[in-house]
Amino acid sequence: MPWEETTRTMLRAQFVEEFESCLYTLTELCARYGISRKTGYKWIERFAAEGVEGLADRSRRPKSSPHRTEEDLEAALVEVRRTHPTWGPRKLLAWSQKRSPEVSWPSASTVGAILKRHGLVEPRRRARRRWVHPGQPTAHAEGPNEVWTTDFKGQFRTGDGRLCYPLTVADVHSRYLLGVRGLDSVAEEQAWPEFVRLFQDYGLPQVIRSDNGPPFASVSVGGLSRLSVRWIKLGIRQERIAPGHPEQNGKHERMHRTLKAETARPPAADRVAQQESFDQFRRLYNEERPHEAIGQRTPSELYSRSPRPYPKHLPEPEYPGHFEVRRVRSGGEIHWRGKYLFISESLQGERIGLEEYDDDRWAVYFGAILLARFEEPERRLFG
Repeated sequence: MPWEETTRTMLRAQFVEEFESCLYTLTELCARYGISRKTGYKWIERFAAEGVEGLADRSRRPKSSPHRTEEDLEAALVEVRRTHPTWGPRKLLAWSQKRSPEVSWPSASTVGAILKRHGLVEPRRRARRRWVHPGQPTAHAEGPNEVWTTDFKGQFRTGDGRLCYPLTVADVHSRYLLGVRGLDSVAEEQAWPEFVRLFQDYGLPQVIRSDNGPPFASVSVGGLSRLSVRWIKLGIRQERIAPGHPEQNGKHERMHRTLKAETARPPAADRVAQQESFDQFRRLYNEERPHEAIGQRTPSELYSRSPRPYPKHLPEPEYPGHFEVRRVRSGGEIHWRGKYLFISESLQGERIGLEEYDDDRWAVYFGAILLARFEEPERRLFG
């Protein structure tokens, strides 16, 4: 039972009255009112000595000495915590220091230990390490192939009961729908061949924007996936929309609604027929359907192939001469100073660069992408 500021004296008087009725034990009453036995005895003794007036709040400021005993300090901190159960040690300490600056208060860690000792701290599950999201997309498309967007349209079953996962890729500037391909899953080994085909047909974009799901991203360091690693090696920058904000990829989402309405309601009889429906939709969408956002023109009127060709081999990232270069092993770790340091399974077989920017402090790069940092003594990665 929380004690509100305006009713504390009344509740304390009620506490004493119920104790004197002999219907409850002190332990039962303390549990009911959410106070310790020590506090319960304090109100009983104050009432016996001073009556109801003795139950009113008193200033915590010492009357004669700026020093308090450890027991007094502990009791004061516990009482404040019970009044404000959501306050942590630092907030409790700051509140107390502001009201009694002449008192030598303990450190925040000691306050935490006090709260734990009194059972006022709930055990907290250790949060899984999350890497910092790159934030809202910032690239603007002033021409074709500056920004491509990609996503998986929600899966559905064709008439034969087989699941279909449509992978879609579009050019932001022209609205040109580069590809719609029904795949068996969202796995990287399914998506990569489709991107290779698009790169061969249309060249390379400068940026690819996606959401945070597979195969475009992962919970690995830097959010890298095997697919995005290949994009980086091709010199393509990845942008990821903020989690839970599909409006940051609004043009693509709007195209998906049209795609669903015209090709999946109802679905085709089988995968072959469904792909034929996708191909027909793509042709009409690009070549015949006017788009209000581009002046009622068709995407094919604005789109042109990228001047950046797809290379025969994925290039290896290059690093300055002062970098330490390591190849990531099959388990996702590198050999560093006689021990192993885990980096990412998404970078298996890839060369990464490490640059010392301070004594025993290193920055980890994949190509031009800063993935993380780590400190030599602790050998832990952080964003």
